[in-house]
Amino acid sequence: MPPLPVPPPVAGVLFDKDGTLFDFTASWAAWVAALVADLAGGAPGSADRLSQAIGFDRRTRRFAPDSPVIACTAEEIAGRMLPHLPQWQLDALVAEMNARAARVQMVPAAPLPPLLAGLRDAGLRLGLVTNDAEVAAASHLAAHGIDDAFDFVAGYDSGFGAKPAPGMLLAFADRFGLDPAAVLMVGDSRHDLIAARAAGMPAVGVLTGTAAAEDLAPLALAVLPDIGHLPGWLRRGAAA
Repeated sequence: MPPLPVPPPVAGVLFDKDGTLFDFTASWAAWVAALVADLAGGAPGSADRLSQAIGFDRRTRRFAPDSPVIACTAEEIAGRMLPHLPQWQLDALVAEMNARAARVQMVPAAPLPPLLAGLRDAGLRLGLVTNDAEVAAASHLAAHGIDDAFDFVAGYDSGFGAKPAPGMLLAFADRFGLDPAAVLMVGDSRHDLIAARAAGMPAVGVLTGTAAAEDLAPLALAVLPDIGHLPGWLRRGAAA
């Protein structure tokens, strides 16, 4: 395996949430299984149709690589299911999904409080940019005692757009007067890394989502097993 490249100097780090701060499948598989079962209401075949619409296998509890649950907004996910739910309106379904999402039990991809505290102690600005709703993101951070670690939190509904567009990434850089080239984006999906490229930011991929290393490598400076490896990688750059 070739050595990882030396990281560039950075003044800020942006994290995706699902699949990056938190292990994606461990956090969301049970939630999706319960969601489709409840929406189906016992109608024959309904839960399977809903699952197929969003790229989820109810039996193995695995997500297809192109599942919209991985990187899309609640509106996009709801839109895939809506043809199979004639009794629901889009706004009501999105509201139900967002309310449920705020209560999900998230599984950290690494010990988060010491990791984030170390990055802050190094003088870095920290931000979170997610295609989840802002209120759900805030709930998940607070549940793990890390809400105060972030200088900036944006969801798809925060007014900056959703990834892979760069709006929320650039909003973070603009908020703190940072050169985008000095902001590192860390994510588990191609959506995250494409957004970083569009924003002019370097990017690192992690493997705690559903994407394979070969999917992320063309868009990333490095692909790490999880964010627990990020401080060591950054220290290599500081020592270079």
